[in-house]
Amino acid sequence: MRRPGILVISHGSREPYWVEQVDRAVAKLHLPKDMPVEVSFLETVKGRLIQDGIDHLEAVDVTDLLVIPLFMSSGSTHVDEISYALGVKDAPDKETDLMPFRRKARVHFGRPLDDGEDVARMVWDKVLPLSAQPAKELILLVGHGSLHNGFLQRWEQGISSLARTVQSVSSIRTDYALLNPESVHDKAAYWNQERGHDVIVAPLFLSSGYFTRHMIPKRLQGLEYRYSGDPLLPHPLLTTWMDRQVCELMQGMGE
Repeated sequence: MRRPGILVISHGSREPYWVEQVDRAVAKLHLPKDMPVEVSFLETVKGRLIQDGIDHLEAVDVTDLLVIPLFMSSGSTHVDEISYALGVKDAPDKETDLMPFRRKARVHFGRPLDDGEDVARMVWDKVLPLSAQPAKELILLVGHGSLHNGFLQRWEQGISSLARTVQSVSSIRTDYALLNPESVHDKAAYWNQERGHDVIVAPLFLSSGYFTRHMIPKRLQGLEYRYSGDPLLPHPLLTTWMDRQVCELMQGMGE
């Protein structure tokens, strides 16, 4: 008899608040009472790494791991290395130190956040308090990005699609910029100084941390912009997005 269990995988942080926000979002999942769920992290969260999560689920006889990669983009090298280490792909697209995990259960691998209306509405809800005159404004999505060929293209594909959806949801012109390779300063300067828009900066990060508090403001130094630093979490739609993923993965189990 097959028994599914959910393994939510996120990056992890040394900041307890970061981990707590992910835990709270997962705790609100709408699941059958007997379905086990583990939240694991790629690094830094002792006792809660990916192998720990697999071990805990297999200890309660889980035969199928429904894996939700809680990362912002398919362009993340971490999504690539995790899918390789879980046996979803034969080789990583970029060399990794991550060794294959011990497991007996079958793996059903979900997808990162990337784009879609749930994500767009999360972004819009976070920047809405900063909006005063929509016709004069520009929402600038800021993502981590990547310096690696192939991964950068995936980042750009997802974030450009998300920008279109945010624009549709908000009715405010929307563009994007990446920290890697750096385009944040130039994009913000272009829209503010050359096009005369009030720039509202929306960080595409799950939880508050170094990038939202320090890196993004540093890249925008000397420019006029509006920025609350609010990441996606906390937001109920992240749980909604994960609920949808679970349903899709459950359906995939039967195929």
